[in-house]
Amino acid sequence: MKSFVRVAICLALFPFLAHSQSRWLPYGPDGGDARSFASDPYDHNHVYLGTVSGTIYDTHDGGQTWARLARVGKRDDLVLDNIVVDPAKPNHLFVGGWVLDHADGGLYASTDGGKTWTANTQMQGHSIRALTVAPSDPKILIVGALDGVFRSTDAGATWALISPAGSNELHEIESIAIDPKNPLTIYAGTWHLPWKTTDGGQTWHNMKEGIIDDSDVFSIIIDPTNAENVYLSACSGIYRSTDQGARFSKVQGMPFSARRTRVLMEDSAQPNTVFAGTTEGLWRTTDSGRSFVRNGDPAWIINDVNIDPQNSKHILLATDRTGVLMSNDGGLSFMPSNRGFSSRQVSTLAQDRNDAAKLYAGVINDKTAGGVFASTDGGVSWLQKSMGLNGADIFSLGQTPAGTLLAGTRHGIYRLQGDTWQNSGLTLALPSEPSAVADRPKAPVGKGTAARRRSDSNPALKGRTTTRTSSASSVSGAKRDASTSTAPTRNAPPQQSNTGVYAFAANDAAVFAATDEGLLVSTNEGGTWNRIRGASTQPWRLVSTQGSHVFVANMKSIAMSTDRGTTFTPISGPAELTSISSMTADDAGHIWLGGREGVYVSENSGQSWHTVRDLFVPDTSGLFFDRAGSRVLVTSNAPGTLVFAVHLPDMKVNYWESGWVLHQVRPVGDHLVGVTPYDGVVLEPKMVVSQEVPLRTR
Repeated sequence: MKSFVRVAICLALFPFLAHSQSRWLPYGPDGGDARSFASDPYDHNHVYLGTVSGTIYDTHDGGQTWARLARVGKRDDLVLDNIVVDPAKPNHLFVGGWVLDHADGGLYASTDGGKTWTANTQMQGHSIRALTVAPSDPKILIVGALDGVFRSTDAGATWALISPAGSNELHEIESIAIDPKNPLTIYAGTWHLPWKTTDGGQTWHNMKEGIIDDSDVFSIIIDPTNAENVYLSACSGIYRSTDQGARFSKVQGMPFSARRTRVLMEDSAQPNTVFAGTTEGLWRTTDSGRSFVRNGDPAWIINDVNIDPQNSKHILLATDRTGVLMSNDGGLSFMPSNRGFSSRQVSTLAQDRNDAAKLYAGVINDKTAGGVFASTDGGVSWLQKSMGLNGADIFSLGQTPAGTLLAGTRHGIYRLQGDTWQNSGLTLALPSEPSAVADRPKAPVGKGTAARRRSDSNPALKGRTTTRTSSASSVSGAKRDASTSTAPTRNAPPQQSNTGVYAFAANDAAVFAATDEGLLVSTNEGGTWNRIRGASTQPWRLVSTQGSHVFVANMKSIAMSTDRGTTFTPISGPAELTSISSMTADDAGHIWLGGREGVYVSENSGQSWHTVRDLFVPDTSGLFFDRAGSRVLVTSNAPGTLVFAVHLPDMKVNYWESGWVLHQVRPVGDHLVGVTPYDGVVLEPKMVVSQEVPLRTR
């Protein structure tokens, strides 16, 4: 209980969140992918930050702390590489976005300092890769998009294409720069060399003298004190021109291995000092590019650099995976500065079986900056606990019966030993004789496709019935009483495992792992693993245990054991469910399945299935049996932001508005902890009131 008291004290710092209708609060793990900065011209400590998931943050203390402002466009797939603050109206902002893997995006504007955003209809669907404002005229803005260069002369209200329509060369614009004194002179960097216009886009000419052919131009900057000096970065290196781009010479001071220079930033107080943010760390020149010195970690991937205009020793870096880095000595040293900023893809959340306030979060796509994070105060604060994981993505977390923490990765299972993760490394292979169940035809779960794209947006309350339904329970081509033994007839030699591990579940004697190579079991704290032949060797994604029952499932198949995993029998799921995305089991041995069509429960080992009255949750993302609360917690994918609870004794449904799309939730003391797709972990703002008060009871 002591840890729960700490949570209540921390949350009580937010007096305006004194009831359950308040939006849930983000609490990390801090860091992740940061993409772009923009400074308030009237307040040098006020800086905006863009992310890869469409979220805007800002800081009012120079990056010491960050606050989440809004999600731009109410979507989570916008990469925000460009933010512009109107020099005449600092609350007037523009942001350009693009979408990974396909040509989509848009331009958005805010008039309240980033709290709310409106899409520009003319630029809707344009993949915007560059955006800047003319230094000499704040009404002139230039956009670089995949389909050309666009200009606005009325502070972003209307836009016109100023590059040749349908040009086979002047397209895929990655960078833009405007002459500091003449807004008609515009530089545009493309995926193949740079271009320039001196008449506002009526005519363009290619700048390629001195530049290696076929060079993606990531960044262009113009010396604000001398427009003759132009720098650009490309995949072939950094180039400098002293004649407004007529001819470039390659800067020789940086090793060729750091050729992917994503951003160049000049120190306005010292024009000879230029920072280069690369895929191999930060480089700095103090002699106009004749020589470069690397500062910091070469593993940093730097997307943007912000130099305080009033104190050039204060520098912020926006990086992949490590979030925001801060320097107070001109770039000689850096430290993380991510308090309040979380752009993490948390894939899984585990709760210590002996201490409910101790949580573990598994992260994907962050390499050595990610892995596993631990919280001892119910999710309020997090510390990285990834030593030994070697940058592995974490797909699942679980505990053995004695409490050893396990991590499932794409390359097998790790065990936490002290403060270091160790690869369990070995599995015991099945004997060569085939499995009886594996050879049988699989029972269909339902018709239709299970493929779901992250961009799908199904209406939250459309096309569902409130009536209780049932489904046929016959298993195609297999008898219900067919089962096989889990134990091999002989020991096979151990082998190294590189299988993907997607879920864990434990009973009082063993721990099970759902993997690409079938269902594994360990009875020695994860030291060695056996494949369970009775569950077949097909890939499994979900596993759940309650008492003597063990259930395992993938998108189309389910198998059940009633003897602690010794034997398994295939069962059929509800015919209406086209794909299984989540599963849990309650104390009574009832099976709960979730998918696109909603939540189904079986009280007779899969012989029949029914929906729960008044539970309407399409595209279910998570199911969790909360034994202490005698309830099943339910979450769904976008656009739903509600969390549901089914109270098992009477099957009544409660729900809360979290304000976030959540993949899963866990109870901690008197509040819930949720996992978002891209913004880390969020906490329900419950106070010291221990009785659950739902937003509404049906």
